[in-house]
Amino acid sequence: MDWDDEPVSQEELNAIEAAFDYASSLFQKRKTNSTLDTNTPAKICRRLPDWESHDRKFQPRVSRFEARSKLNGGIESNSKSGSGSNSSPRNGSWGSRLRPHRVKVTVNPSIKFGGQIVYCRTVPEVEKATAELMELIEAKQKNMEQVTLGLDIEWRPSFRRGEVPRKAAVMQICGDTSRCYVLHIVHSGIPPTLQLLLEDPKYLKVGVCIAGDADKVSKDYNVHIKSLEDLSSLANHKLDGVPRRWSLAALTEMLTGKELEKPKNIRLGNWEVGILSEDQLQYAATDAFVSWHIYEILKSFPDRPQNQVGEQVDASKS
Repeated sequence: MDWDDEPVSQEELNAIEAAFDYASSLFQKRKTNSTLDTNTPAKICRRLPDWESHDRKFQPRVSRFEARSKLNGGIESNSKSGSGSNSSPRNGSWGSRLRPHRVKVTVNPSIKFGGQIVYCRTVPEVEKATAELMELIEAKQKNMEQVTLGLDIEWRPSFRRGEVPRKAAVMQICGDTSRCYVLHIVHSGIPPTLQLLLEDPKYLKVGVCIAGDADKVSKDYNVHIKSLEDLSSLANHKLDGVPRRWSLAALTEMLTGKELEKPKNIRLGNWEVGILSEDQLQYAATDAFVSWHIYEILKSFPDRPQNQVGEQVDASKS
């Protein structure tokens, strides 16, 4: 409405004057009360910050919702507040300092067995798996190939001092990239056909610390695995540098550039369970496959000169 369009009536003028007189009386009353007692301490009042002033150093707190928006790229806050000043908490400039991100960086891709995993937990299943392994062995022998089997075992760990070690629960065997056998021997035992294969010296069994695994199988099942090749010792005869005790994971990273994952919840889990989980099967199969695969890589390397190996051994002892 434009005030110049219509004249103001006398009633409106009287109302305006009455309102002005009332406001003036309130002001005079407040002024009189403030001077009655100068000894009365002044009340402490909280002063709200002047949000509009850009000269103040005080900045408003950012709400949890706004902080989350800034961490998500400032999309929500920018769409509500517009461009704004760089010092405004709504433009996303504060978001990166509100809550740090924890980022898991994987340097190398992980290695996993990608073939068929054959899981056996009964005597007939283990015997069938042994027959299939013998077919693989015979095919390699016909092609004049060396018969090599990646072998590893798993058992339930003991966490109490003085507790009797648990029996070997799982034996995994792998001879190529297509198939790996996971044998739940704590339930099936080791049938005679599998025992013959393990004790045959013509078939090389490879792995890291495989002599210790063979010793445990001998104590637990009275089966004596023969023809063993320790991958750590083989690596020290093939690779340059000071000899060391190689783990399977370290050899895998060195020779393939990939990571052999060893999650504790699986490695230290219950291998005596009635039926192994998919994660346990994948873990066991990958260990046997990687043992076979690392051997195939190492055997293609030339042997280090014996004098160089001896010098490195002496240097490591000194």
